[in-house]
Amino acid sequence: MHFAAARRTNWRHAVTQPFAISARRTDVIAQAHARSREVGLHTGETPDFQPLAPLALRELIERNQSLYAHALPVMETLHAQIVDTQSMVLLTDRHGVILHSLGDNDFIEKARRVALCPGVSWAESDRGTNAIGTALVDGQPTIVHGGEHFLRANHILTCSCTPIVDPFGEAIGALDVSGDTRGAHKHTLALVRMSAQMIENHLFANQFADAVRVRFHAHAEFIGTLYEGLAAFTPDGTLLSANRSALFQLGQPLAALQRQPFAALFGVPFPVLLQHAAQAPGACLTLTLPSGVRVIARGEFAVPRATATAPRVVSREAAVRPVASAAQGTPGGPAVTLASLDTGDARMADVLRRVEKVRGRDIPVLVLGRTGTGKEWLARAIHQDSPRADGPFVAVNCASLPDTLIEAELFGYEDGAFTGAKKRGNTGKIVQADGGTLFLDEIGDMPLAQQVRLMRVLQERTVVPLGGTRAVPVDLRIVCATHRNLREMIAAGTFREDLYYRINGLAVTLPALRERTDLPVLVTRILENQCTHPHAPKRVSADVLDCFARCRWPGNLRQLANVLRTASIMAEGEDAIGLEHLPEDFFEDCEPATLAVADPLHAAPAAEVRAANDQAHQALASGRLQDWQAALVEATLARLGGNVSAAARELGLARNTVYRHLRKRTAH
Repeated sequence: MHFAAARRTNWRHAVTQPFAISARRTDVIAQAHARSREVGLHTGETPDFQPLAPLALRELIERNQSLYAHALPVMETLHAQIVDTQSMVLLTDRHGVILHSLGDNDFIEKARRVALCPGVSWAESDRGTNAIGTALVDGQPTIVHGGEHFLRANHILTCSCTPIVDPFGEAIGALDVSGDTRGAHKHTLALVRMSAQMIENHLFANQFADAVRVRFHAHAEFIGTLYEGLAAFTPDGTLLSANRSALFQLGQPLAALQRQPFAALFGVPFPVLLQHAAQAPGACLTLTLPSGVRVIARGEFAVPRATATAPRVVSREAAVRPVASAAQGTPGGPAVTLASLDTGDARMADVLRRVEKVRGRDIPVLVLGRTGTGKEWLARAIHQDSPRADGPFVAVNCASLPDTLIEAELFGYEDGAFTGAKKRGNTGKIVQADGGTLFLDEIGDMPLAQQVRLMRVLQERTVVPLGGTRAVPVDLRIVCATHRNLREMIAAGTFREDLYYRINGLAVTLPALRERTDLPVLVTRILENQCTHPHAPKRVSADVLDCFARCRWPGNLRQLANVLRTASIMAEGEDAIGLEHLPEDFFEDCEPATLAVADPLHAAPAAEVRAANDQAHQALASGRLQDWQAALVEATLARLGGNVSAAARELGLARNTVYRHLRKRTAH
């Protein structure tokens, strides 16, 4: 019999089993009842039958679109497991407001009698002790059965709920199964937890679609399943985040893991994982966790896509930047002006000339270009060279704010506007930019509901904070930026056409770094303005400049600045930055010619290179990571004619490590 059908049969004919009452569960229910009394609820209260209006509910779903979209198919699968059991599946936002429900027809009417329907809040402060509200407060999977509910009206229910967290571990909603007490089953919570974990893994995969991802588990058969550990890394090996299973296996909280290099977490240098993933896509290798446990792992990363709407890796910390004076360019650097951005590239000079034409005019500017091309630098220069230079410059990254926060951050809120709001409210970024410039980075990632509100602000030049009634007048200039194709988004119905023409007074496109002709000048400017620590060299060697010219620069100016900052620290006390000072993973973005620094007159014969490569593949097939690493060093040395420095750079190893390998080989 099919698993789902078997599960339904067992459920329909199961005898109601009392839930085991553990000491912890008793404490959880008791504490929840105490909280319910503290907020002034009474057990005999009648449930509220006033859900959100349809329009308000649609806007709430828009603000939780990512959660909603990833949860719906999982909810349908879960409902198929419990169909005909007098129950329903519910999805809520992080405040406990029901966004969507799926249920048996014969139970839906009974659920409505206790306001168990979309648009209704089941937070503890509104409904007293219940699985949804209590799970969100406690942060743990929770069962509330029959008389354990605070309100007597809800004693007809048995509910199993678990919070859903985003890829950074913050609660963004809850998944719940509620039903008639007579159909209670002890396995319901396990199904709910599995379903929530599936949603979280989907959210994780979507958030880090363009990151380097590691899937791992102590047992190979669990790779690719619900129980695998998932960890996401930046191209330089910095940990972005990890799912619940990964945190459990690594045995440390996310904040502690993010401070450690890849080698400390998995026992091998990060370039080893990258090279393995590139040479043998889908193949597994053995890694060692800090606890000494060996796990089977698979590394993977997306092939760069040309579409303008490809997802980007963003961290929660890259959110709203604080109000800054226009005199602040990049941190620690001088003011950014239109003149300072003109470094000799013809395409960039044309962009600057066009922008200068509208200087001081009330013409909105839309800056287009790939991620890292300097869109915020241009926005700061526009502000600095305008009559508003003495006013504030406020930058908001729309892609880095969760849907549930962007409205409050932009428009502000009054005291008590929503659960968790600050006392005395909060001034929104739009009001903070009054008299200056508001820079909306990644405007294409703004939810539709907020696009409507922003359109109204731009038309009326007033803003009404959340929970408020008084319109606050604002005088500001808007500069927007995006890496997305907004016209394609308009056609797809994900970006408002009226807003597009409101923010697009003048559209300019910044060139990618690999297309620019002013690379030497940019290198000098960045070294002078951003690499100001003592004893840092102020130039790069000819070899480095040649290497830079052959780089693909997928991260554009942001990548160049990071490479130079790191290299300048490595080269402290030297006259110039050399190849040996560049970050380990930088060479992966360069054309192969930049790595072939061995003397061609002493290059190994082709047959020797092939033999070394065969040895590496045989070692990989044997499953012994140590053998594979040694064989990889051999193959790289053979291909580079025995040049230890070049091999160390390509492998991301210290030269001493390569020499140590050579000494071992000689000893044998």
